[in-house]
Amino acid sequence: MILPCAAPVVPIEPAGSDLQLIIAALVGVAVIILLITWLKVHPFLALSIGAVGVGVGAGLAPAAAVTSFSTGFGSTMAGVGILVGFGAMFGKLLADSGGADRIVDSLVTRSSARTLPWTMALIGGLIGLPMFFEVGLVLLIPVIILVARRSGLSLIRIAIPALAGLSVMHGLVPPHPGPLVAVTTLDANLGLTLAIGVLIAIPTVIIAGPIFSKYASRWVSVPVPALFLTNEEQGLGENARRPSFLITISGILLPVVLMLARSIADATNPGSTSPLNATLDFLGTPMIALGIAVIYAMIVFGRGGGMDRSAVAKSLSDSLPPIAGILLIVGAGGGFKQVLIDTGIGTVIADAVAGSSISVLLLAWFVAALIRVATGSATVATVTAAGILAPVAASLGGTDVSLMVLAIGAGSLFLSHVNDAGFWLVKEYLGTTVGQNLKTWTVMECLISVVGLAGVLLLNIVI
Repeated sequence: MILPCAAPVVPIEPAGSDLQLIIAALVGVAVIILLITWLKVHPFLALSIGAVGVGVGAGLAPAAAVTSFSTGFGSTMAGVGILVGFGAMFGKLLADSGGADRIVDSLVTRSSARTLPWTMALIGGLIGLPMFFEVGLVLLIPVIILVARRSGLSLIRIAIPALAGLSVMHGLVPPHPGPLVAVTTLDANLGLTLAIGVLIAIPTVIIAGPIFSKYASRWVSVPVPALFLTNEEQGLGENARRPSFLITISGILLPVVLMLARSIADATNPGSTSPLNATLDFLGTPMIALGIAVIYAMIVFGRGGGMDRSAVAKSLSDSLPPIAGILLIVGAGGGFKQVLIDTGIGTVIADAVAGSSISVLLLAWFVAALIRVATGSATVATVTAAGILAPVAASLGGTDVSLMVLAIGAGSLFLSHVNDAGFWLVKEYLGTTVGQNLKTWTVMECLISVVGLAGVLLLNIVI
């Protein structure tokens, strides 16, 4: 990451005692929640204040705390920020061209009010299978919002199943980075882990998605955000032409296919430097894959929707202002997460439970869950837990190692809250308050984690 020239890089010294670290983290999270909910401070400012405060309270030098926050902010913006920007452009073109209308009409007319949440869960799972959560979210948000607006169902009833599908695949199924790193670290069988992961993922998505959304929609009621409005909805008249359903679906699945092709190539021929692998590795990078999807939308959606070059340019320009606040909040969430990581809180938790004598699968879940809660990163939780448990895995059989990978993956999804950039991404897109997001998104993540663990333990008895 490139830091501004005016800000010198300050080495980060070791933070304070273990107790000091834990107290600082707990107080920091509480302060952020109070600033946002009680004093009505903007989340971007609250996260920035809380992050630096936690760093200093945990024993980092003030300059080091600022550097840690800046590093986390920058790395998050370099990853998630770019994806959100491309996703907003793609989504606006999808809406303005009439392509989103085409998909939504097909979904709404072919699904009843009872089956529509199940359809959204299936779509979320299929899109999430090869794709990072953030990429899948920015691709699906236009569809989620338009389906909720068109169907008349609660936004939460539509969004939770799709989010559950994305999140479960991200945490439990390779080739996502967390599970894939755990497979490599623990020397698990990739094919076996993938098969068992999908087997556990199906009931997990059902319980945390369509079933839970019934209750979540009763607890929380929010209006559908005024995002991705079509020309007709803005009073500009109906699109004269609309891209066909096949063309529209092809555009949404284009980055999915590119990323899946990259994952298959890496899995079947790891370490290869052949031209084909190199090409797929480049095209399947999330930023490149989504960027190609935007170019596809500019050409194919624009032409299919009867848009001229000026209309396409206006659509791209209009897509960015609504997400400015989202980008800053997500970046600040990433900065807060980095401060927690740099203070060493995750290491403290890992060391505290490393010598435990409980079941190795429960231990794997518990270690990952604690690190996830402390750092806000599912990937950090997975990588750290896998490293701690690698010596234990060496003495286990092939199936048990695969189950350990999945137990770690389930634990890495537990209790997403204010130190998780994904928490803020979902909150801002859906227009919920912090409390409402805790009741819906956070509870959904806990359900996924616990049900995933239950599936692992059940399969451990059966196989």
